[in-house]
Amino acid sequence: RNFPPDFSKNHATMLSFVSSTSNAFAAPARVIRPTAAPAAASIRLANEMEPEEGWNVDNLTDMMDTASNSVAPTTFNGATFAAALPGATAPLGYFDPLNFCSAERDEETIRFLREVEIKHARVAMLAALGFPVAEQFHPLFASDDAPSYVAFQQTPLQTFWPVVVGVIAVAEVFSVFTFENPGTKLWGIRKDHVPGDLGFDPLGLKPSNAAALAEMQTKELNNGRLAMIAIAGMVVQEGITGSKLF
Repeated sequence: RNFPPDFSKNHATMLSFVSSTSNAFAAPARVIRPTAAPAAASIRLANEMEPEEGWNVDNLTDMMDTASNSVAPTTFNGATFAAALPGATAPLGYFDPLNFCSAERDEETIRFLREVEIKHARVAMLAALGFPVAEQFHPLFASDDAPSYVAFQQTPLQTFWPVVVGVIAVAEVFSVFTFENPGTKLWGIRKDHVPGDLGFDPLGLKPSNAAALAEMQTKELNNGRLAMIAIAGMVVQEGITGSKLF
């Protein structure tokens, strides 16, 4: 047959198109996926710290104890701790001329000393009020109008003192539980005990704010310190003069 002059060229072009088109519709080649990694249980990383027998509760505990012992403990300074407690007031600030709370004192002993100070302060405030008042007004017991410094020797009051001692004993029994175990520490108050806190506040005077509470504790201590000096002066004066204050 006779074909047009450009038949060969057009035929070649068509074949090329069909060939490329058929490749476009060919199924995709199989994707080669990487082999899955071995199971984690079969992998064992080298660990220089692991003991030969493997980890267990005992050697883990020993390792933690060793690590905690290797950390240098913070040095406790008794004077710094005492200066941060309520009671330091201008112009003297932290005043400890006899060095009761030295840097070498432990926290439990300093807490005990503060507890002792608060107890003496409270008793002194009561005494400083009752000492002069009882000389002028004593409706419960007739004391032959004696000065207060010898009134406790009067006959009517001798039967009253066992009651006083009993009331004091009840309060002191509860305070025993604020101490550290005597087998481990003598004259030491527990760190979780607030000095002077008896859990007794019927009038709800204790502030909930920490700063206000510290201020009230400082006021109580300062009034108690003044009362200790005052009652000591009253007793000395009556002992010298042998007569009432007023």
